[in-house]
Amino acid sequence: MLRNLLFSIIFFSGIIFISILFLPTLILPQNIVLIGGKLMGYWASFCLRLILSVKIKILGKENIIINKKFFIAASHQSMFETFYLQTIFNSPLFILKKELTLIPIFGWYLKKIGSITIKRNKVTKENLGFFDDIKKVVHNTGRPLIIFPQGTRVKPDERPPFKKGVARVYEELNISCQPIAINSGYVWPKKGPKIPNKEIIISILPSIDYQMEKSDFVNNLEKKIYNELDRIN
Repeated sequence: MLRNLLFSIIFFSGIIFISILFLPTLILPQNIVLIGGKLMGYWASFCLRLILSVKIKILGKENIIINKKFFIAASHQSMFETFYLQTIFNSPLFILKKELTLIPIFGWYLKKIGSITIKRNKVTKENLGFFDDIKKVVHNTGRPLIIFPQGTRVKPDERPPFKKGVARVYEELNISCQPIAINSGYVWPKKGPKIPNKEIIISILPSIDYQMEKSDFVNNLEKKIYNELDRIN
């Protein structure tokens, strides 16, 4: 418990420090602000290694898509991946609840880095243009969109069916998908204490091309990620 307390104090103090340090960049070009996100990812891995003796292992780097547009579909067990995946990929674009952008300072950053917002469970004019916004941002930048097709953080042994939204993204963007399996829940669970002396494995899987039917794509993606999670757990 002492290590957990120490981790929380040092980790979140560092996140607050980086946020304050980068406040002046809010009036500077977006690329400079994005450096802060990468720093937070490296800070997360540093704290995990130093305080909790957690190793981070990345498999399948050779599968990373290069020289073309793609979006990332990753399993979601922890807060860890929202930070650390920014160190592997080129400042991914996140889809998040619009309410988060209303938080002072934090919300300012979310807007500045180009996060795509949506009002969940509501039919609004803004939501109707949601996929148009995604296409516009993805095709106008060199940054990949990242989505978590499970919809929320889940326990390591849970296997909920993927949300239909991932199929819509695949259909609308008409670009390849980069599947990723991450077993972070065994170290940094959604609830409860973090587990020291473990290993987080990030497995970057072979890409899925954009020429499949929606239903086939979702079935293929779900099978790929869950089979890999079963293998690395």
